Amino acid sequence: MNLLGASSSPAVTGERPVVRDYDSADEPSWLRCRVLGFLATSYYDDVWQAKRRADLELVAVDDDVVVGLLDVSVPGAEATIDNVVVHPDHQGRGIATALLAEALRRLERCGVTTLDAWIREDKPALEWYARNGFVESSRYLHVHASADEVGTVVIARHGLTAAGAFLHARIERETEMRQRFERVHVCRRMVRSL
Repeated sequence: MNLLGASSSPAVTGERPVVRDYDSADEPSWLRCRVLGFLATSYYDDVWQAKRRADLELVAVDDDVVVGLLDVSVPGAEATIDNVVVHPDHQGRGIATALLAEALRRLERCGVTTLDAWIREDKPALEWYARNGFVESSRYLHVHASADEVGTVVIARHGLTAAGAFLHARIERETEMRQRFERVHVCRRMVRSL
């Protein structure tokens, strides 16, 4: 068995939902859960049409429907949470924490020493990471330039017209970026030692 594979007994958050490995048959409800879970956050427009692979893929299911998900990339001793989302109808039931607990058990078994995640300033996410032992280690800015704003920062060539842009900026320029662009988010690296 792969060290990131299933543990001997699945973790549960009560009778339901059950935390288990992601299966390709989960993809439709996984995508719905991710979209609906991000809808009320600053990641509302981060929509995928297909699931992207990760080294550790866990889901929380209720009647074979994904109600929570957690994906982790594990390139070595430092791992990164790519997604952690709970369907809005199931939030507040400890599902994300149960997913994290199962991930931590598996990551520790394969020698991971640090787990991180990059998040924006969504208050519930910040509070959840803090409650679960993560601390902020660095930050920078995500700047979304609209079609009206993009011409002030991007020059298109080859007959192209810039219709918008997603940019990064140093945190020291936050005031200036907020004055120039309507959509600016602080992106934080949250880190937890295992």
